[in-house]
Amino acid sequence: MSLTVELEVKQNVLCIRLAGELDHHTAENLREKASGIIEKHQITHIILNLKQLSFMDSSGLGVILGRYKQIKNNGGEMVVCSISPPVKRLFEMSGLFKIIRLEESEQNALEKLGVA
Repeated sequence: MSLTVELEVKQNVLCIRLAGELDHHTAENLREKASGIIEKHQITHIILNLKQLSFMDSSGLGVILGRYKQIKNNGGEMVVCSISPPVKRLFEMSGLFKIIRLEESEQNALEKLGVA
């Protein structure tokens, strides 16, 4: 299975919606797309909507951590929402929830970031 990436800019927030599998085959493509938009639009915050993401490996964690660092350098925040159970377990085991906030929905995340 492949990865579908949907990127949408709302003010200073990049909404990243992922569907499918984020692994070593697809991670580089996501990294390039997201980094380019962050730089081009001077993005401050990222919302990761992982509702349709069925699988993620360490390469996916690396891409997410890299974008987190990019956003932190801009003084921003990364929020994950609508996370599927298997991917949520991976986030918990890796400790990502210590630095990335979890919200129930994309709308909640946008409201907390002051965009909605």
